[in-house]
Formats: sequence, C-alpha cells, structure tokens
Amino acid sequence: MIPMPKAQETVLEIDLPALKHNFEYLKSKIQKDTKFLAVVKAFAYGSDADDIALYLQDLGVDYFAVAYTSEGVSLRNAGITKPILILHPLPISFETIIERCLEPSIYNRKVLDEFLKVASDKNQIKYPIHLKFNTGLNRLGFDLEDLETIYSKISTSEAIHIKSIFSHLAASEDIKEKEFTEHQIKWFKDITERFTTVFKYKPLLHLCNTSGILNYPEAHLDMVRSGIGLYGFGNSEKENKNFVPIAKLKSVISQIHHIAKGETVGYNRAFKSEASITTATIPIGHADGIGRQYGQGKGFVIINEKKAPIVGNVCMDMIMVNITDIDCKEGDEVIIFDSAHTAENLANAANTISYELISAISQRIKRVIKK
Repeated sequence: MIPMPKAQETVLEIDLPALKHNFEYLKSKIQKDTKFLAVVKAFAYGSDADDIALYLQDLGVDYFAVAYTSEGVSLRNAGITKPILILHPLPISFETIIERCLEPSIYNRKVLDEFLKVASDKNQIKYPIHLKFNTGLNRLGFDLEDLETIYSKISTSEAIHIKSIFSHLAASEDIKEKEFTEHQIKWFKDITERFTTVFKYKPLLHLCNTSGILNYPEAHLDMVRSGIGLYGFGNSEKENKNFVPIAKLKSVISQIHHIAKGETVGYNRAFKSEASITTATIPIGHADGIGRQYGQGKGFVIINEKKAPIVGNVCMDMIMVNITDIDCKEGDEVIIFDSAHTAENLANAANTISYELISAISQRIKRVIKK
C-alpha cells in the first residue's frame, strides 16, 4: 500500500480497510442470521458519515442508525438506500422523516400520538416505526405498563407498523455491573414476551451495543447495534487488541520557540517555565475538538515517535507543546492520535473517553479517505 504523505496541515485520515476489519470482527461474534445495524451518528463518531456509510452499505450492513433526522437526510442524499433508524426524532421532523423514508424511534406517548397523526394525515399504510423501551438507562423509552396504551392507539390505525422493539444497555462494558446488565436483559425479554402476547406478533428485537455484542452473546437477539467498535475501540484493554482505530489525526509544527527560565507560554500565562525549554506551536485547538482539559501537561502529541506534552492552556486554534528533548524542526509532522498512539490513550490522560474525543473533531478539519 502506498503510504499517505506527511502532513502539511491538520488532517483526519480515515482508514476504510481498518473499518472493514472491525466490521468483520464484530460480524464474527454474531450468528449468520442476526442482522447488523451500524451507528453512524455524529458524523460517524467524528469521521465522515457519508463515506463510512456508503462503504458499510457495500460491505453488507443491514441497517443504519443516527441520532437526528437531519443526519438521516444527509445519508439519503449521499446514496444510502438501506433502512435508517432515527434514534431521537422530534415531532417537528416527522413530515421529513416520512418524505425521506426514514424510520423513527417512538419513545413516549406524546411522540406516538404526534407521529400517528402525521402518518394518518399523509395516508400512510403500515409505516415502519421502532418502539424504544426503558430498561434502566433512564434516558428515553416507554415503560412496560405503557404496552396496553400503545396497543389501543396502534390497533385502531393502519397508518403505522412496529418494525422493531429495542432498548439500550447502560453498562455492558463494565464487569462490575454484570448483575445490572443481566437484569436489563431479563427486563427486556419480559417486555418482548408481553408485547408478543398483546400484539400477537413478534417484531425485530435488538438490545446489544458494541460491548453487548462482545460480552453478552445470549442477548444478540434478531439484530445488534455497533458504533464505537466499528471505529476501532472495544471498550476494554483485552478487546482493543482485536480492533484497529480507523482515524488518524495529524498536524504540523508551525513554529518553534525557545523559552527562557521564568518566561510564560499562552493565555493567562498559565505555564511558567522553571528552566530553559523549547516549544512547538501546532495548528489545532479547542475549536477543533482538543478541549481545554488537555492543557497544562495532561494532553500530549507524538513528534518523531516521542511524546510532547501540551504546555499551558489550549487555545482556540493552537496548542503549544514541549519539544525540549525531541529532534524536530518547523514543518515536521505531528500525530495527535492514530492506531498506535490511540485516541483512547489521549482521552484517558485527560480523564475522559475516546467517544468524546473522536466525536468532537471539528468539521473544519480536512478529511482524507484512505482506501
């Protein structure tokens, strides 16, 4: 494979072969007839939703999911023809959802009433919806006692049809929460059994996220959902070895400064040098997703395979790093994270998670697709 050129600006490289590897690894964990839903919300976790989704569609993904209706519209405009589940639709978007053949998650009585009205007004017949049930995450979802009300509303209308029922595991990656996760799985099975009794048919059932796929095979059901796993993270030290992060964020040294003892660096003079040091300025900052929590030496970059800690406060468009012991020059490449020096390692240094770091990467940063 031809190597990618050295960075001359801040870019995010997206490695599609790595994406394929992650997808195939996750697929190997499920039964052949279990459907696979790819979560591509938030620009495919900060990468590029259009290219990611089109590639996954070619690989044979069965379903996609996004958070908001606008994300689903973008996927349709890009050429995605597979079903798209909208995880957090709002009533103002219901007409658009129907116009673009998107499938809403219905999570409370108000949303059900409003979507049923829009679907009826638009003369829909058996429009696919997905019922979200709350099993302990306490974020969105119906409760078990809502089933009779749901049935009374839906059974009198031909406008909508329940395509699936689903819930969301709260802590499937945490072994200390195994008892709670098993309780959620049982709770969901109780809901689905009651649903089948009331409605007299069984829709698609799905519960597992990435960690659920890896840790709770008994809960794979009819479909599984994966987000973070596709992008290269397994939520454990053991599983991370089986994934390849698909994104490489790199930049370049803009300028080198020699800082004398007692001099300060950056806004609010947050760093005061206790000795003579050398710093490099890098064109990336909190407007690009490298938040202020990475400043004051917590965060770091990699220059010529050596760690360079961030000096002082992170600026909106720049960071300064300590390169005193690194042989480098202006114009040299800087790695913020890649498959070796991962986003998870950087996130851990600032007491946050890989999800937050990668999904926050600004859309002003140039994307380069590596095929």
